[in-house]
Amino acid sequence: MSGQPMAVPPAGLVEDPLAAADATDAVGSVLMHVLDERLRHSRAVDPVFARELAERLAVLVERGGKRLRTAFTHCGWRAAGGSGDTTAVLRTGAALELLQACALVHDDVMDGSVQRRGAPAMHVQLARRHWASGMHGSAESFGTSAAVLVGDLALAWADDLLTETALGTPHGPRLHEEWRAMRTEMVAGQYRDLHAQAARSSGADEALAIATLKSALYTVARPLALGASLAGADDHVLDTLRAAGRCAGLAFQLRDDLLGAFGDPALTGKPADDDLRSRKLTYLLALAVQLADTAGDHQATAALAPDTVPKSEYAVRQMRAALRRTGARDLVEAKIEELTAMSLDHFERSGAHPALRHEFAALVQRATGVGPRRAQAIA
Repeated sequence: MSGQPMAVPPAGLVEDPLAAADATDAVGSVLMHVLDERLRHSRAVDPVFARELAERLAVLVERGGKRLRTAFTHCGWRAAGGSGDTTAVLRTGAALELLQACALVHDDVMDGSVQRRGAPAMHVQLARRHWASGMHGSAESFGTSAAVLVGDLALAWADDLLTETALGTPHGPRLHEEWRAMRTEMVAGQYRDLHAQAARSSGADEALAIATLKSALYTVARPLALGASLAGADDHVLDTLRAAGRCAGLAFQLRDDLLGAFGDPALTGKPADDDLRSRKLTYLLALAVQLADTAGDHQATAALAPDTVPKSEYAVRQMRAALRRTGARDLVEAKIEELTAMSLDHFERSGAHPALRHEFAALVQRATGVGPRRAQAIA
């Protein structure tokens, strides 16, 4: 991070009302401006805290991801008739990116993940900082505790930015209502995830409930509604956008589950077997367990059993093979396509312009990995 603040993009920077890709680029400038402000304040509060926590958070946020939440916020705004000045939309997108940073840091702590966005996870970085400095006590405990604080800081910055944005728009109460609901849903989903792992659950319905709460709502449904709220959307538009977002967001999470089991770490930026080693309850896993039991596939049942937590590479390979052999992987792919089609149907009912519907379809394709030909057929 440079010490010099960057100017906020001028009002109406995203001139093409249908170019959400421009919004994802523009939000990076907004984030840099916000982060510069927060870092200056952090340095004034305490230089050690600023250097070791706040600056690490800023680097994580700047490293960024696909900025899909910003794109969906912009899309929801346009679907509700938004036009002109995009400042509030971009600031809401920036708040979502900060909230995402909070979720990632805390999630990595709870899952024990060692890599994020192609770099060491936050708790790993901070544990190494402890070890390199020769400090007393457990480096692992220090890294975990400090990473929790980094996540808390990201949440505080996100809340501050959203509140400032809400106070500057006539639609602030509705905007804040969507934000408040989203934060609670995220915590509920994360707890259900922890609870399922502790209970060694294997239920498909439970897996879908967790995926909806933990990811689908805050990845697509709430961003769409946040954007629409900024445009003063009525209840019909908000309901259709939430429905579209719930389907697309669930498809996004199912794709993430597949990547968690079969993805290439060089492309995903995180290990490909963390979910398997922890036996995280996913719809993919739940479906495989159900199919193995129905088919009497004892080898697959043993590899996927609730009391089986694969530690060796061989056990992980057996589990991955079971996910393929039972047909669960193919069925999840089919479910993703089905949810994508449902999402696009819901979005069309919002009354959005045909050009915007094509843009939304392209965004959903990015999020879910549904191939271009299939996405065009669905659209």
